[in-house]
Amino acid sequence: MISNLAYVDPRAHLGNNVTVEPFAYIDGDVIIGDGTWIGPHAVIYNGARIGKNCRIFNAASVAALPQDLKFAGEKTTLEIGDNTTVRECATLHRGTVAAGKTVIGSNCLLMTYVHVAHDCVVGDHVIMGGYSGIAGEVKLNDWAILGGNTMVHQFVRIGSHVIIGGGSKVRIDVPPYIKADREPLSFMGINTVGLERRGFAREKVNEIHEIYRAYYNMGMNASQALEYIEKNFASSSERDHILDFIRSTDRGVIKGR
Repeated sequence: MISNLAYVDPRAHLGNNVTVEPFAYIDGDVIIGDGTWIGPHAVIYNGARIGKNCRIFNAASVAALPQDLKFAGEKTTLEIGDNTTVRECATLHRGTVAAGKTVIGSNCLLMTYVHVAHDCVVGDHVIMGGYSGIAGEVKLNDWAILGGNTMVHQFVRIGSHVIIGGGSKVRIDVPPYIKADREPLSFMGINTVGLERRGFAREKVNEIHEIYRAYYNMGMNASQALEYIEKNFASSSERDHILDFIRSTDRGVIKGR
């Protein structure tokens, strides 16, 4: 259903059973998947690629021009996966020549006043609390949770299954499976509750805990700790993910308490 009080450019491609509420605005170079709901006063700009069964609430701004002085009008996109909810007044910007697109995954929840800047990559099942924001070219991996008012510096990577306390300033990378809080942002232990809710066995949670105990608590520098972990823990997807993430960091990873 498309309200007579909404504006939908005739060039826009809307799937089956898309609802567009009064006073919404949908530009021409837009694709919206089946079953998606566009709330009143939402604005969907050129370059938006929205999946199936999404919900875009009132006054959200989707695929707006990036706030990047290098942007020169190149054709780029903002892609949203299926079953993602974007709440009131969120601002989601499309990419620049740096990556060509901003990507937000499936089954995400972006709460009120969230900001996702140009060329970011947000994984699946991510939750961004109200008023949180990520600057340009941030990578936020699957199942990550940002507490409300969290601010993330440009180029930072946040690992999968991470939970970050509300009001945090994230200046450097946050490795996977952990809790992070305080100022400066610090390692606060393993995200045990989140991992168990997602089906990680107790033995696997304990393994991750011991890996991070070696990294943060045994008095070694980073390179020594990584070498120790590689030699003393059997290869597994979780161990290898942690090692690869830390070794590939450009900005460094957060410290222990």
